[in-house]
Amino acid sequence: MRAVVMEEFGGPEVLRIRQVEDPLPGPGQVLVAVAYASITFVETQVRSGDGPFGRPALPRIPGNGVGGRIVATGPDVDPALRGTVVVTTTGGEGGYAELALARAQDAVPVPAGLELKDAVALLADGRTALLLHRQAEIKPADRILVEAAGGGVGSLLVQLAAAADAHVIGAARGAGKAELVTSLGAASYVDYSRPDWLDRVMEATGGVGLDLVFDGVGGRIGTEAIGALREGGRVSIYGMASGADAELDEGRLRARSIGVIGVIGRTAAPSPAQTRALIVDALNLAADERLRPVIGQTFPLESAAAAHRAIESRTTTGKTLLIPAGDARG
Repeated sequence: MRAVVMEEFGGPEVLRIRQVEDPLPGPGQVLVAVAYASITFVETQVRSGDGPFGRPALPRIPGNGVGGRIVATGPDVDPALRGTVVVTTTGGEGGYAELALARAQDAVPVPAGLELKDAVALLADGRTALLLHRQAEIKPADRILVEAAGGGVGSLLVQLAAAADAHVIGAARGAGKAELVTSLGAASYVDYSRPDWLDRVMEATGGVGLDLVFDGVGGRIGTEAIGALREGGRVSIYGMASGADAELDEGRLRARSIGVIGVIGRTAAPSPAQTRALIVDALNLAADERLRPVIGQTFPLESAAAAHRAIESRTTTGKTLLIPAGDARG
């Protein structure tokens, strides 16, 4: 099969297409003919070798989320699963390929009425957005800032918060994402590449300040956004796309009664069963047309390097997917 193999750390050019042996499912595993592979910003950070997630062993095939048809099963797995169209995690690697192994227990059937590409777009981002949304316990009329609102998770958070009757302010880099973000339910859009972006956020709250910040960017943007919270507000920290954490002054947060949720290490990670339930819920919401994943761009498998470049340029919107060649699209 063809796969994207990473033999060294560095720029996108280290993602090279190779012909490798087809994987064989072992005990508890299924083999999926990959129709779509998810790409995450975290994967670009791992590829660089300079991100916050360490350096995994090489060589490796990147990719932690795929969708496609089960074409083989391990010796102890029900063979009736063959032919089922599923989305699944791959255990951290192996997704940028024509065939990928996964644990049978991780494979989630795609509900009727939902396109496979949309299901793949929701696999990681949908479960994350739903978890953050539920942790935040949003109330009607809450003034909420969603950072990276044109991205995979951010675009879903905008929709979920708007559906909860919150006043959503979407923020992202550049003016070109305004139409998308407001079409998803945001009451207003702020370009945080502008020096006066926080003034515009405060204007959008009527000068009161924010009740909640969804911080997936960290660094300066996250730190400044936290500063715009009203007393008694809360911040949900779930990422650091900038490459650095937002600065959290514990003393100042306590003095202003700011609650912190969503931080890895502060909030218990969901169990495998809870994670699966979140994926199922996200897929069902999309099948019922109550949640719409935004797929901004797709790339053929051999253009994985170009896909990584696009994501790192911050010009992409929504989810980015790889599409291996073949007849596995389901």
